[in-house]
Amino acid sequence: MTKKPVVLVIMDGVGKGDGGPGDAVKLANTPNLDRLFATCPHNWLKAHGTAVGLPTDDDMGNSEVGHNALGCGQIYSQGAKLVGESIETGALFQSETWKGLVANCNENGKAFHFLGLLSDGNVHSNIHHLFALLRHAHAEGVKRAYCHILLDGRDVPATSALEYVAQLEDLLRELNTEGCDYAIASGGGRMQITMDRYEANWPMVEAGWRTHVQGLARRFPSAKEAIETYRAETNCIDQDLPAFVVERNGQPVATIANGDSVVLYNFRGDRAQEISLAFDCKDFDKFDRGDYTGVDFAGMLEYDGDLKIPTHYLVQPPVIKNTLTELLCAHNLREYAVSETQKYGHVTYFWNGNRSGKVSEELETYEEIPSDVIPFDQAPAMKSKEITDCMVKAMESGKYDFLRCNFPNGDMVGHTGNIEAVVKAMEYVDEGVGRIIEAGKRLGYVVLVTADHGNADQMLETKKGKTSIRTAHSLNPVPFIVYDPGVEHTLKEGKFGLANVAPTVATLLGLTPPACWEESML
Repeated sequence: MTKKPVVLVIMDGVGKGDGGPGDAVKLANTPNLDRLFATCPHNWLKAHGTAVGLPTDDDMGNSEVGHNALGCGQIYSQGAKLVGESIETGALFQSETWKGLVANCNENGKAFHFLGLLSDGNVHSNIHHLFALLRHAHAEGVKRAYCHILLDGRDVPATSALEYVAQLEDLLRELNTEGCDYAIASGGGRMQITMDRYEANWPMVEAGWRTHVQGLARRFPSAKEAIETYRAETNCIDQDLPAFVVERNGQPVATIANGDSVVLYNFRGDRAQEISLAFDCKDFDKFDRGDYTGVDFAGMLEYDGDLKIPTHYLVQPPVIKNTLTELLCAHNLREYAVSETQKYGHVTYFWNGNRSGKVSEELETYEEIPSDVIPFDQAPAMKSKEITDCMVKAMESGKYDFLRCNFPNGDMVGHTGNIEAVVKAMEYVDEGVGRIIEAGKRLGYVVLVTADHGNADQMLETKKGKTSIRTAHSLNPVPFIVYDPGVEHTLKEGKFGLANVAPTVATLLGLTPPACWEESML
């Protein structure tokens, strides 16, 4: 191999679309990507389902499992699959954490609260996991259980919330046997309350706290009426619906009271950590929690293994070993990683196998560019220029053997559903790719261009003859391009996925991939 330094560019949320009116990647003016596809060896990689450790190929990939696979060269059972296996075997309900939560309710007369994203998107949560928890709580004698539902419309159709609420209400009616009170207590759109990530917007978490814990939001007789009223008033899709509290006899059905049992049933870590800290951290100082003295709290998973968030959890997360970073550090090779806040954790924490901190302080350099706290479709460039500036500067320094960056635009702007903004976002990404390619040519780097999953490539969907905006990830393959002027690389034929990227990087750097990895594409 060339043994030149290698740059990996991850275009977040950029897959291979059908070229139609909903394919913002194709609609955009992308001369740099067009030239790369025309002149460079490239493959299309599977970035969803079983290729990234999810249960079935109907499951959309996401940035977390995508970066896990990119960074470790292996396929591990992930979130939904892990939880599903634990529920199926009964291991979850035999855990000391679950037993303690139930005992707190039964022995101390406390309520059991279930907080999380209400959908079957299988990215942050799965409604069927919630159903299993509710059924087991009821079977084990819990008398009072309340659901605090975060509305999706991002990993599932944009206005599908009422379907999930109807399913939940059917189950709650079934569980409301004599002496039991099982009900929806509060909720709101996932991009309005509770589910912030990377500490980008603590007021969003505070708004969730006020809603779920203190009952301080607009009140409605039911979740259904809240959703229908907000839609009529605001024309918002589900993820943007304001917070609500369900009332009964003029009072909230239930608030999360001191001493109650609480499960955050999301399994994905990034948008679960902040609300976990609010419940779990004794010296919490991000906002005033009022008279809060503590609850018996658990996450579905441990959302950060190094920072121990949260203290208690129901299912053990995957232990990812033998990552690319570990291999490079073992060979004394230097790394650089950069993105803006929205995806900084993906090129660091998730890339390194859900590890906070560095494998080697000496050999790794991370750079975070603070994201703007504004709707992404209002600034579709996001921080692509700044990311590119940092990457080119790092390349010019000559300090690093392997460099990686993430352009979040295709994913984050894609989730807004604003096709015009997504087209512009792709054009900004293309500019960044072009500048990095030019620097690679000038400085003698191999530049690899890929993505972690699709999104911008499928912005429309047609169901029952009706076409509507799509805000979720796609199931489409993602590109893998090798730019190495003067060197003729041949990529193997076959079906490859994101886990084949790390061994390809290792091979380019003259290293032998570990036997546990997938194969190199070279």
